[in-house]
Amino acid sequence: MIGKLLIANRGEIAVRIIRTCTELGIASVAVHSDPDAAARHVRLADEAVALGGVSPGESYLDIDKIISAAKQTGAEAVHPGYGFLAENADFAQAVQDAGLIWVGPPPKAIDVMGEKVAARAVAQRADVPGVPGSGGAIESADQVTEFGAEYGYPVAIKASYGGGGRGMRVVADASHAAASFDAARTEATAAFGRGDVYLERYLSHARHVEVQVFADQYGNAVWLGDRDCSVQRRHQKLVEEAPAPGLSDALRRAMGEASVRLAKEVDYVGAGTVEYLVEAADDRFYFLEMNTRIQVEHPVTEATLGVDLIAEQLRVASGEPLSFRGSGIEPRGHAIEVRINAENVADGLFLPSPGPLGTVSAPDRAGVRWDSGYDSGDEVAPHYDSMVGKLIAWAPTRTHAIARMRRALDELTITGVPTTAPAAQAVLAQDDFAAAAINTNWLERDIDLAALLPSAGSTPSVGEDADTSDDEPAARDEVWVGDRRYVIPFFGASQVVSGAADTTIAQASPRRAGGAGSRRKGKRASAAGSGQVTSPMQGTVTDVNVAQGQAVSVGEILMIVEAMKMQNPIRAAIDGVVSSLAAKVGDVVASGDELAVIAPAADD
Repeated sequence: MIGKLLIANRGEIAVRIIRTCTELGIASVAVHSDPDAAARHVRLADEAVALGGVSPGESYLDIDKIISAAKQTGAEAVHPGYGFLAENADFAQAVQDAGLIWVGPPPKAIDVMGEKVAARAVAQRADVPGVPGSGGAIESADQVTEFGAEYGYPVAIKASYGGGGRGMRVVADASHAAASFDAARTEATAAFGRGDVYLERYLSHARHVEVQVFADQYGNAVWLGDRDCSVQRRHQKLVEEAPAPGLSDALRRAMGEASVRLAKEVDYVGAGTVEYLVEAADDRFYFLEMNTRIQVEHPVTEATLGVDLIAEQLRVASGEPLSFRGSGIEPRGHAIEVRINAENVADGLFLPSPGPLGTVSAPDRAGVRWDSGYDSGDEVAPHYDSMVGKLIAWAPTRTHAIARMRRALDELTITGVPTTAPAAQAVLAQDDFAAAAINTNWLERDIDLAALLPSAGSTPSVGEDADTSDDEPAARDEVWVGDRRYVIPFFGASQVVSGAADTTIAQASPRRAGGAGSRRKGKRASAAGSGQVTSPMQGTVTDVNVAQGQAVSVGEILMIVEAMKMQNPIRAAIDGVVSSLAAKVGDVVASGDELAVIAPAADD
């Protein structure tokens, strides 16, 4: 067994791995950036190494620094967790080249399955059903319309080198092909460094079901049950559960066996997850992608199978054979996981809301588990993702698990920053969820989540200059989300949102966050359509698309403000000319800071 493990990650997953190391008698080594010097994973580890820097590119994404830290501390192995470098084949190879044990699949498997077009080819060889798609990357919008004419609409344009909804656009008809193609390539380039995109037939009523697989170094591979992750907003999971409800035994077995064939096709080793789009009524499933790492939602599988998947990863990496005797272990009961992120869900916008935490208190009841990277008094930094923790509830039946989770959410206390807990409560209260009548578009298409959540006007911001006046009615302005226009209340006196967040998740930029730059606090506008453009959140300006004196139109992207791995396009709310530009690339801006001013067009 491994004697000392370096964990190349932070937050919840780093804490999770440290816990298992403690149980197995493995010494743990944490690494950290400057903002994470006093983080929970650092406090819990046996040793810690400062990587330096603020941005992920200076710390958690710096391969040389992490390898050096492993050698410096005498660590024998490296566990990447999820996110950051977890699915980076170059990192896996560098770990092995340094004479260290890589707790993950072979670099070649990571490389092949990480490139979506190549992964589709592997799935085809392994006789795993796939959604109709392009044979490879496409080069023009004409190919989108040709594909749509052959297979029908809607069509999904997807990034070849990414996932999580980044670089993805759904094309409803031929008239939207050109704009969607350009937008997908632009976003894919910004998020993954490559703009390659491919096409798939978009299944608008399918469920998102994934299968947990595990393989050892001796050619043994098994599947360990399935999970449903259909409750999503902007292609990001909000609620997950195991086993996936409402599937026939034949469908479960077919997906499991297909997943094992896929794993064996690439000589897989370790934990992996094969994701599918499922049309349960017809017992049909289609390969989506394979994640070559431990999943965020792995605790629901652990809860229903009574296993520790991190411990199994460490045993397999140490050269031990699988401890599972076969595939398709019968699940015990039902488990649900809710992701609790530091985001303001008012009006259904899910705006990143970093800041210092007050009280963090998890429910103490049977069948409930709280996995978190934070304690009371810690700070959720704006430089990384927004997850505070994961709440997991297990019970003998799904109905009981839903009820137990709803009570657990009522008892979960997190102060200091707003969280996604109210959105989870709203989801769990829906009759459709209780009946498992859900799909990947259910939450955004069929549920008016904004109407079920507090309005921004009734939820004062947690930042400075929040307007707490009860005497003055909230002003309103335009916000563009997912290419749709909303009119919402202001968050407070300092938060004039003239054009704001399409909060599409993207990889954190490796660019160092620069100084605050020249900026000034925004002043409250008195009417909708103000030309004042301010930041709706704390973050870093990663792109500026306009110049002073440039004419702009309503909805045009002015700049990108990145916060907690979310890229938020700031859009013009009026037609006019950019009369002043206060932000530049690299500026760290606070909520309410002025970014630009647009002088209204003469005929306005």
